[in-house]
Amino acid sequence: MTYARLIVNPAAGAGKTARHWPEISSLLKQIGMKFEHDITEAPGHAIELVKSAVGKGYKLIVSVGGDGTINEVVNGLYITGGLNDVAMGIIGTGTGGDYIRTIGVPRDYVRACERLMHPSELTVDLGMVEYGKDKKRLFANFGGLGFDAEIVRATTIKYKSLGGLPAYLMGMLTTLVSYHNPEMSLELDGVKEARKVCTIINCIGKYGGGSMFVAPNADPADGFFDVVIIGDITKPDLLYSFPRIYKGTHLTHPKITVKRVKQVKVTCKNGLALQADGELLGQSPAVFTVLPSALKLLV
Repeated sequence: MTYARLIVNPAAGAGKTARHWPEISSLLKQIGMKFEHDITEAPGHAIELVKSAVGKGYKLIVSVGGDGTINEVVNGLYITGGLNDVAMGIIGTGTGGDYIRTIGVPRDYVRACERLMHPSELTVDLGMVEYGKDKKRLFANFGGLGFDAEIVRATTIKYKSLGGLPAYLMGMLTTLVSYHNPEMSLELDGVKEARKVCTIINCIGKYGGGSMFVAPNADPADGFFDVVIIGDITKPDLLYSFPRIYKGTHLTHPKITVKRVKQVKVTCKNGLALQADGELLGQSPAVFTVLPSALKLLV
């Protein structure tokens, strides 16, 4: 087992990570894993800690936290060029656990720790979104804009302390009241169209938003996004159809389409909220691009 650097986000899972970290640390030592660790102190700190770890020569970085922690570790690896020769492990202690559900890391952190000692290697795609003035952000699971990102905004600002599904549902209901489907200009692998759209979610993984089965056919290693486009759906229909997303049956709705593409460009007269892996970034215009086989995971 390579000597590892663990990046621990104590705030993940509404504080659950902080409560379980002593047990996780003790377990890893008992099963013989050699590691050092860093504790994050604020949003964005994990990126800096990963940069430092790569600079010190670590070849295995382990994310201990949720989907947001995974996102920061991935971005830290990208910034340092570490995606080429540094592997990533995951001990999922967050609320949703959407990404690990797709890639097969055990949800139970005891089993996830044990798996790290005898892992399989998986090479997966990443997504990159370019927005604002020369800004870019990588994502491991999904990135989107429109209604989906507005829910993230409401959840982040008002309801994050509720955690998981309750926070998401409150954010959704709040957004539903004020949101109106905007006219967007889309370009999917060079094919242009203009239409009213509720939301666009560019998926690498299958799950999002806390166990929602957003893209049932997504393959994190196929070199494509599964782009889920919810068109000009009415609010009553959206609310009525929403539970279907947990079973993956929403894709049969006539207002929903799925496209398998490598690049998505979105512009809108008024800027649309933008999110990546559930983290609010900024606003459109935005360009989403797949980075094929970009990350080496130990699962």
